[in-house]
Amino acid sequence: MLAAIVCACAVHLAAFAHAASPDDGIDRAFARLYNYDFAGAHAVLDAEQLARPADPLVFAVRAAVYLFSEFERQQVLELAFFEDDNKVTDRRKLRSDPTVRDRLFKTTGEARRLATVRLAADPKDRNALFAACMAIGTEMDYVGFIEKRYFRTYALSKESQKYARRLLVLDPPVYDAYLTVGSAEYVVGSLNFFFRLFVRLDQIKGDKQKAVVDLERVVRNGRYYRPFAKVLLAALHLRENRPATALTLLKELDAEFPNNTLVRREIARTEERIRASNGGRMGSEPAEVRQPSAR
Repeated sequence: MLAAIVCACAVHLAAFAHAASPDDGIDRAFARLYNYDFAGAHAVLDAEQLARPADPLVFAVRAAVYLFSEFERQQVLELAFFEDDNKVTDRRKLRSDPTVRDRLFKTTGEARRLATVRLAADPKDRNALFAACMAIGTEMDYVGFIEKRYFRTYALSKESQKYARRLLVLDPPVYDAYLTVGSAEYVVGSLNFFFRLFVRLDQIKGDKQKAVVDLERVVRNGRYYRPFAKVLLAALHLRENRPATALTLLKELDAEFPNNTLVRREIARTEERIRASNGGRMGSEPAEVRQPSAR
């Protein structure tokens, strides 16, 4: 039960806000990350760290780059992985790269330390809240998907939810934080009644429709996690047998990040699924499974 909720919740890295110019290094680092240019993302962050050595956000984003590079190596981000509950909850540990693991946890530790210092001075510090939430989410994803330490992942999931709620009550709210609560809503909504009796995440009711609405808020108003929200929405639509809707989202991502090989693979796989269900022809999903999302 813990494996089912915790690992699926761990899809997200965290939620965040950062007031900066359009050419901000964090934006450029994420653009490189979404294009699977991990070396380029680290190069951008090297320059940012020299300019802002006490900014916890720089360290949190770097840890995310380590995580995504390891996920790509292990093929964890394949959407087929999240469609198969047995794969998500498989207790067999993946063979991790010890060097990457050491760097990841050292970096999240530094992000947490710097964020704690800043939050002691200002509990509403957006960069610090964002960095702490992101660092926690990165650790959560790693111990859940790579090390299969589900009880630890569950504890980190609850901690990240608290930071996400703090980000959402800011004025203006941090729309990226809806990624955290939305993914949790979907996971809890996928559990049976017995498991829900034991799962306790603050303010999470397990409403799948609310999950879609929350993720669509990130797509419309988010800054850093708008592309990742589209990935999660595509995964949800595939799980709910709406491959044509998922394909639309994947093609939008491909147009924006043409060097992302994962998106290209998922487009091909989703097109094949649609053809198989339509007798070899591309077409829309059957009307009985098409469910327009609420706005």
